[in-house]
Amino acid sequence: MLPWKRVSFGLFAVAWGGNEFTPLLVMYRHVNHLDSFTVNVLLGAYVLGIIPALLLGGPLSDRFGRRPLFVPAPLVAVLGSSLLAIGASDATLLFLGRVCSGIALGLVMAVGTSWLKELSQVPFDTHAPEGQGAARAALSLTTGFALGAGIAAALAQFGPIPTALPYLVHIGITLVSFFVLLGAPESRPRAQTSTPLLEDLAIPAAKHRRFLFVVAPMAPWVFGTAASAYAILPGLMMSQAPGFEIGMSGLLCVVALGCGVAVQRLASLVDSPHSARGIGIALVVTVPAMLLAAAAAGLDSLPWAVAAAALLGAAYGLLLVGGLREIQRIAGPNDLAGLTAVFYSLTYLGFFIPMILSAIGAWLNYTEMFFTGAVIALLSVGVIAFSWRKHLPES
Repeated sequence: MLPWKRVSFGLFAVAWGGNEFTPLLVMYRHVNHLDSFTVNVLLGAYVLGIIPALLLGGPLSDRFGRRPLFVPAPLVAVLGSSLLAIGASDATLLFLGRVCSGIALGLVMAVGTSWLKELSQVPFDTHAPEGQGAARAALSLTTGFALGAGIAAALAQFGPIPTALPYLVHIGITLVSFFVLLGAPESRPRAQTSTPLLEDLAIPAAKHRRFLFVVAPMAPWVFGTAASAYAILPGLMMSQAPGFEIGMSGLLCVVALGCGVAVQRLASLVDSPHSARGIGIALVVTVPAMLLAAAAAGLDSLPWAVAAAALLGAAYGLLLVGGLREIQRIAGPNDLAGLTAVFYSLTYLGFFIPMILSAIGAWLNYTEMFFTGAVIALLSVGVIAFSWRKHLPES
C-alpha cells in the first residue's frame, strides 16, 4: 500500500467517528428525551477536544515528527466511541466521549493533513501534482464524515441496539486503520533544535497578512455551512418524517457531505495561487445556500431542506479545499502543521453555531437566522475581495 494511503485511511476512520454522532442528535432528542440545548452542547463538546489537540498537535509534530502525534489518535477515537456506546442516557459520558472523539480528530486533522502533503511529493510520491496533498486530506476527511454519518443513521434507524451499534462498527474500522497506519513512514524526522518549545507553539505564519485577511474570515464558514446542513436542518424537519427521523437526519448528512466530496475536484480547478478566487467562489455559493435553508425553515419543507443541504455541502467542500490550499502556500516547511492547526481551529468555531442559534431561538426564528447568515456571508465575500490579490506568499 502506498504510504499516503495508510495515512489517508487513518484520517478517514477518525473522521468517521467524529461525525457518527451528528445524525443521532435526533435520536437523543426523540428517544432519549434530551432537550435541544443539551444535544447541541454535546454536538459542540468535541470542539473542546479538537482545538487543544490541533493547537498542540500541529506544532509538536513539526518538532517531533508526524508519527508520534498521529499514530495514537485512532486509539483515542476508539475510547471516545466506547464511551458513547455505553453512555446513551448519561449526558456526562456522552460529553466525555465527544471530547475524546474531538481530541483524536484534532490530532489527525492537524498532523494528518501535513503528513499527507509530505507523502504526496518526492521521494514518497513522484507523480502527484501540486496541491494533491490538500485534495487527498479534504477527500479523506469528507468521505469519513459522510460515511460515518450515513451508516450510523442507518444502523440506528433499522438495526438492533441503536444507541450502541453505530459506535461498535466504528471501533472495528478504527482498530483496522491503526494497524494499517503502523506501516506508514515518517516524513519529518525529529528536529535537532535548541529552540524553546513555547516558540514553536507561537506559529509565526499565523501573523501572515494573507492568513489574517483572506483565510481567517472564511474559516468559520467551513463547518458553519456543514453544521447548518446536518445539525440544524434535521431538527427542524422531524415532523416531516414521522417514524424515520434518524434516517432523515442521516439522509441530510449524506446529501451535504456527498456534495462536499463531489465538488472537491472543482475546488482544485478554480483555485488560483494568484488570487483568492477559490475561497471567493466558495463564499459566493454560501449565500444562496443560506437563503435555501431559510426557505426550507420557513416552508417546513423536506424537499427544500434536501436542496439546501446539497448547496450547503457544496459550499463546505469548496471552502475546505480552498482554505487548505491557501494554508499550504502560506506556511513554511517548519510550521505547516502548526498553521494547519490554527486554520482548523478557526473552522471548528462554526460548530458552535447550532448551540448559539438554539439559545437565541426565543427571539428569532430559523428563517430569520438563516437569512442573517446569508447577509453575513455576503459581507464576508466583500472582505475577501478587498484582499483578492494582496499579501500573496511569493510577494
